[in-house]
Amino acid sequence: MGSVVDAANKEVNGTSSAKKPNVIFVLGGPGSGKGTQCAYIVEHFGYTHLSAGDLLRAEIKSGSENGTMIQNMIKEGKIVPSEVTIKLLQKAIQENGNDKFLIDGFPRNEENRAAFEKVTEIEPKFVLFFDCPEEEMERRLLGRNQGREDDNIETIRKRFKVFLESSLPVIQYYEAKGKVRKIHAAKPIEDVFQEVKAVFSPEAEKILELTNLLTFYLGCSLGSSVSKEISRLID
Repeated sequence: MGSVVDAANKEVNGTSSAKKPNVIFVLGGPGSGKGTQCAYIVEHFGYTHLSAGDLLRAEIKSGSENGTMIQNMIKEGKIVPSEVTIKLLQKAIQENGNDKFLIDGFPRNEENRAAFEKVTEIEPKFVLFFDCPEEEMERRLLGRNQGREDDNIETIRKRFKVFLESSLPVIQYYEAKGKVRKIHAAKPIEDVFQEVKAVFSPEAEKILELTNLLTFYLGCSLGSSVSKEISRLID
């Protein structure tokens, strides 16, 4: 039996003319609340929530050849290649009947981002970025009392550092293209979701379409400033 990667490749070759799905990357530091908000988005807007970490864990649990390879790499302290994670995401998208997906916690770095777009030929509709002060994220992680091994102050601060060094360049890349929707995530959950809902409103969809069109025709990285100006004019 072939691996998940082989299966995904066959799917791609067989469906190259199919309509590409709408993909939204969901990024934010540990404790920013993006998982909670993803659940709300799924419930209210009909998206399918995909977590790269969950898919890797499920593949390991399946006992497949690919899963064993992933498990061995993790045990040896090696980073799972981008292509492996991307193929799992790709397969999950192709096997789902939906055409709207939230990809949570991915891409983690610029290499992930470039590989995802190259392998899948999908560019995200936008990036939903949960911006939360480090002090607040730290307070939440230390207070959630879930018994997780990584919920100690030293590990938490290392995770913050990794996020800043690896994920912020991804956010900056898409921000230059006018594709970042920043959410102020330090507020209470319901208040944060009110801000999230505004991003998914029909008016926001129109702004995004206009921004993408203008950015394309201008042929430059003015996307973020163009988006703000369009929003100001519509308001």
